[in-house]
Amino acid sequence: MTASTLSLPVTRAADLADVPTERRWLVAQLWSDEAVGIVGGEPKCCKSFLALDLAVAVASGAPCLRRFPVARTGRVLLFAAEDALHVVRQRLAGIARAAGRDLADLDIQVITAPSVRLDVERDRDALTETVARLRPRLLVLDPFVRLHRIDENLSGEVAPLLAYLRELQRRYHVAVVLVHHARKGGAKLRAGQALRGSSEFHAWGDSNLYLRRHGDQLGLSVEHRAAPSISTVSLQLDTRDDAVALTAIDHAPAALATAAPVELALDQRILAELEVAAAPLSATALRQRCQIRNATLQTALLALVADGRLRKDRAGYAVAR
Repeated sequence: MTASTLSLPVTRAADLADVPTERRWLVAQLWSDEAVGIVGGEPKCCKSFLALDLAVAVASGAPCLRRFPVARTGRVLLFAAEDALHVVRQRLAGIARAAGRDLADLDIQVITAPSVRLDVERDRDALTETVARLRPRLLVLDPFVRLHRIDENLSGEVAPLLAYLRELQRRYHVAVVLVHHARKGGAKLRAGQALRGSSEFHAWGDSNLYLRRHGDQLGLSVEHRAAPSISTVSLQLDTRDDAVALTAIDHAPAALATAAPVELALDQRILAELEVAAAPLSATALRQRCQIRNATLQTALLALVADGRLRKDRAGYAVAR
């Protein structure tokens, strides 16, 4: 029987790779190559500065936040919905100077349309055509709240917009950074759970960056779907010679250290359940025993496998020996 040109590609299950493909980074430890994800945080936590720092890093090859090496450079496409164009230019120029680069040398393309709405078909088509024409390595959209008129609390309304961005990523091999607000007063929640609106946001991201402020201290936590996360990074907003930019600093703020045990406790719970199990456990069994959301469990399992602490086979998950 001749396969139709419209049929989907398939592979025998036994021929699928039994180990993860080689992990690739766009920005080492911060953003996976061709990943979609969220830069999140409460108001006044420098989310836009972080997104612009990623843009300058990818366009220039200079380390992001003066610390994290760039693995793949390329064109950046940016839409900053809340800031005037001259402000966008000033911020990019300052970050470029902090990185030792000249903005004029960087291939950062800024969408100058007054609005782009992901819930409007005409605007989606225009954004798709722009991505197809420019073929950026990175697409930055800041912030999500200005890109639609839907109810962010309704999964049925949020999911199609995120699915559209996922389709862009897969079709054009572009990383997508979506800036999104966290709930006010969500400091006691895990970073991903503190995002405003539907849980779809947290589940969607391949790489997520969360900013939190404790007094004068600013901390960055990192979460990946398929790679281990790094410890909380302390940041400061530096102003030198009119160059305003976020910079990673060496010491971790004491007030932010309380965030790490939450993540560590989940790893320990998973490992403890598997240690006492008589046989490997499925993800469903682990979710029931640990009493956590499936998306949270899957993120933790992927990180533990990538870290070599767990192994996965047909029977389920087990502690690596």
